[in-house]
Amino acid sequence: MPEFLTDHQTVAAIGLIGGILLGLAARLGRFCTLGAIEDLLYGGSDTRLRMWALAIGTAVIGSFSLIGFGLLDPGQSFYLSIRWMPMASIVGGLMFGYGMALSGNCGYGAIARLGGGDLRSFVIVLVMGVSTYVVLSGPLAPVRNFFFEQVEVTSEVPPGLAHHAAVLTGLSVSTIGVAVGLFFVAAALWSRELRRDFSAVFWSVVVGMAIISGWAGTQWVADNGFEALPVVSHSFSAPVGETILYSMTGSLRPISFAVGSIAGVWCGAFIGSLIKGHFRWEACEDPRELRRQILGAGIMGVGAVLAMGCTVGQGMSAFSLLAISAPVTFLSIFAGAAFGLRQLIEGFRIAE
Repeated sequence: MPEFLTDHQTVAAIGLIGGILLGLAARLGRFCTLGAIEDLLYGGSDTRLRMWALAIGTAVIGSFSLIGFGLLDPGQSFYLSIRWMPMASIVGGLMFGYGMALSGNCGYGAIARLGGGDLRSFVIVLVMGVSTYVVLSGPLAPVRNFFFEQVEVTSEVPPGLAHHAAVLTGLSVSTIGVAVGLFFVAAALWSRELRRDFSAVFWSVVVGMAIISGWAGTQWVADNGFEALPVVSHSFSAPVGETILYSMTGSLRPISFAVGSIAGVWCGAFIGSLIKGHFRWEACEDPRELRRQILGAGIMGVGAVLAMGCTVGQGMSAFSLLAISAPVTFLSIFAGAAFGLRQLIEGFRIAE
């Protein structure tokens, strides 16, 4: 542990570094979930969706390599220590995807766009962060607990695809995980278009490495530090609300990985927008558009809490550990986003 940093400051620095990589990937590599879905459904291109597959494959290979070398205990992660609730993943994922389509960004994308000067995204970030905490620990928390109570895993086998496969096959968890990761990488690179796009391949791998760095860094601090800190990687749902709270009460609460991660994405996106020459202040001139974005951000926040993650939290971090919830939530987010985009294209109406 660096002598000049506390445990909390160390994990925040780890989150900051990984967040900067993610912010650069968003601005320089055009890494975006909603953009990938739009390209596939309406642009006739699957390149950005394959970028996600390549990033997932990289993250899975790296995470299970850490597990194989004893450098990561997946059971300490949030995604494998909480009982999986299928309906929560489906309902939450659908809500998040639909809200993402209405607002035009997920939490990660909104922070990245904010780094480029888009003030509309600032509103999305604030609304999503507040709505997340309203359902997570605010006045609607009892309602959420009644329908989708988060219960710790009590069985010997955590809710992970690789862990269940290991029980059935007798193979090691790390072997199965690395094999699955290699499959994702091969499936992504099967596209000649992606293979020819060096920038897309590079930034996809960078995103995967950012997820790996979160697991490796926070596990190292948990093993060698003095504080009982959680083993986490990047997510942009509850951490957005946590960052808002920290910005208001930083003298009363320690800094965290989440705060470093959010700040890192903003910084990386800001640097990336300057490199590209894309930084410019933008605001919403249409009240109806702003109303739609606020509504979408609120729905996203609720959905993220129910699904226990967002496009990055479930779609990357949870997927990197092959949590059972990850593919179900990701497909639900895709379906919700597809429905929302379809509604927008045909004409979205809110009562005047």
